[in-house]
Amino acid sequence: MAKKIKVGIIGVGNCFAGLIQGIEYYKKNRNKKPVGLMHQKIGPYSLDSLEFVSAFDVGANKIGQSLDRAVFCYPNLVKWTKLPKSPVIVKESPVLDGIGIYVENRIKPLKNPTPANLLEKEIIKEIKKSKTEVLVNYLPVGSQKATEFWADIALKTGCAFVNCLPAFIASNKKWEAKFRKKRIPIIGDDIKGQIGATIVHRVLTRLCDDRGTTIDRTYQINVGGNTDFLNMLERSRLESKKISKTESVTSQISKDIKADNVYIGPSDFIPFLGNTKLAFMRIEGRMFADIPYSIELKLDVDDKANSAGVVIDAIRCAKLALDKKLGGYQEVSSYFMKHPLIQKTDSEAKKIVENFSKFQ
Repeated sequence: MAKKIKVGIIGVGNCFAGLIQGIEYYKKNRNKKPVGLMHQKIGPYSLDSLEFVSAFDVGANKIGQSLDRAVFCYPNLVKWTKLPKSPVIVKESPVLDGIGIYVENRIKPLKNPTPANLLEKEIIKEIKKSKTEVLVNYLPVGSQKATEFWADIALKTGCAFVNCLPAFIASNKKWEAKFRKKRIPIIGDDIKGQIGATIVHRVLTRLCDDRGTTIDRTYQINVGGNTDFLNMLERSRLESKKISKTESVTSQISKDIKADNVYIGPSDFIPFLGNTKLAFMRIEGRMFADIPYSIELKLDVDDKANSAGVVIDAIRCAKLALDKKLGGYQEVSSYFMKHPLIQKTDSEAKKIVENFSKFQ
């Protein structure tokens, strides 16, 4: 019998809806050649290995629902395929700083929430009861306190932690040391899309740098129509996101570039775009004989397919690290995440994953 990975989900939103429905799509189309997978197998683990056994959310309309129904609840937009009945019931998660001012009328929490200290005990009990092995953090951007709460839960329950948002845990040396001390793997921070704005921007800047040109100025502007972009209208929640995206791109440039000459970040919310993300990029530089050049690019992509295509590998690597008893920061983060503890080129990062996935 194939090995299973027992996965717990923190935030039953659009990103998770894309992951679970994407897996179901592949299951329903086994006879077709699989398209869009970075890896069909990682170690002994295939797509079929993922088993979602626990789930937590703050939305009153999702708490108490079976997982297969909760993923279609408002304000989720992903509706790719039907799901089989799930025995998993979505449990309450503490709000803390997880709901921004622009999304509170869409993500409506319980009117009488359970105190966080009592919830912590119930959550730990649920994780142990369900035998969850890997916790995936899908909270909204700006949820620093909530992410720290869940990182602490991972440490207390021995679960590997995959941090998909730019709340710095894996890339924070103090937090990383806690995971290393307890020999619990952590992969993070801030998921890097399969063909997302950051990875495309990174590759372009690396190309320009490798070809001997000087990059003088660059920007990346992103717009979309789901709750992620609505949430990011609250600029105070964006500090870590801008740091994550900017460092990911500028790490690929060997020459110094002034901060005023770089702008990378989410820019606006356009409701009718739904899960479509539009990214506009520009690079200005100089080549041979100091002659100027520029590159402009528009990327049009489904934001949730972009996320799920990477998370599915990160989860399997987290489980493989558990199997190998490898605690602390996992180097594969440099392939999956925008803000790893140590930045690598994408070709170097891919080799790390390839070598890691051969270990069984």
